[in-house]
Amino acid sequence: VYWPLFVLIFYILSPIPTFISRRLSDDDSSSNACRELAYFLTTGIVVSSFGLPVVLARNNTIRWGACGLVMTGNAVIFLTILGFFVVFGGGDDFSWEQW
Repeated sequence: VYWPLFVLIFYILSPIPTFISRRLSDDDSSSNACRELAYFLTTGIVVSSFGLPVVLARNNTIRWGACGLVMTGNAVIFLTILGFFVVFGGGDDFSWEQW
């Protein structure tokens, strides 16, 4: 059963709003409408990727063990994407002291 592989679409879509907002917004102010919209869309994509396996498991399309495995994979992948943005998204003044 390959239904859980539809979560791969969410992995591809999740960083796109943030990439677009960083490209379009030049100022680094704390409140930026474009960046806030990108965070909102990214949050919706991430929540949907956690919700899809639950819906599939409740429909008996996949088993609950597969649902748990997909949820664990989601956590690992999205924490990796978050780590990428934290480390490489700061700008040109990269230093290891931010850890």
